[in-house]
Amino acid sequence: MIRLQNIEKVYRTDTVETLALNKVSLEIAKGEFLSIMGPSGCGKSTLLNIMGLLDEPSKGDVKIDNQKTDNLSDKQLAQFRNKKIGFIFQSYHLINDLQVLDNVELPLLYRSTTAKERRQLATDALAKVGLSNRVKHFPSQLSGGQKQRVAIARAIVGRPEIILADEPTGNLDSAMGNEIMDILLQLNKNDGTTIIMVTHDENMAHKTHRLVRLFDGSQVQ
Repeated sequence: MIRLQNIEKVYRTDTVETLALNKVSLEIAKGEFLSIMGPSGCGKSTLLNIMGLLDEPSKGDVKIDNQKTDNLSDKQLAQFRNKKIGFIFQSYHLINDLQVLDNVELPLLYRSTTAKERRQLATDALAKVGLSNRVKHFPSQLSGGQKQRVAIARAIVGRPEIILADEPTGNLDSAMGNEIMDILLQLNKNDGTTIIMVTHDENMAHKTHRLVRLFDGSQVQ
């Protein structure tokens, strides 16, 4: 589903050059649940952003579902990303002025779906994460765990084949973190969704199929 070959990422300023990723090669099978670990600043989020086509590598090739991505225009990239990939962030990124249902519908606004179809898909996604009774709430009325459930619903509403999760349990206590992890495991098992998760939590990482470790931008395991 995802193939990275000799990925390098260099950030440059006028005076400093920082190597964020150094010759990372990785193949992730369809339906795999992969976790990525490493100390802060080792390149985990950079790697996730490159997989999610939010950032370009300085060198190397990226293929998503056998599609090379380096020759796609910005518009084509956005369309491809919207169709194939769902994102879950540690800080939720919900819009406080919108109700839960409207937050979940957002990715569908970029597709040719009717308002009725969007509402139904969003309702179904919220049911999957156990929030059918919160559709008219605003984010400020939710707990951290509930906000992350909304973020997961938003990520899966378009039925993407890939979910990229950046520290999805990082802001939650252990009990709520386990609940969120259970939802991800069920999505992987029942829907066959390919999931790549960045985490600092060894216990969460060992629940996934495979663990990759980064150190100073290089893959060490």
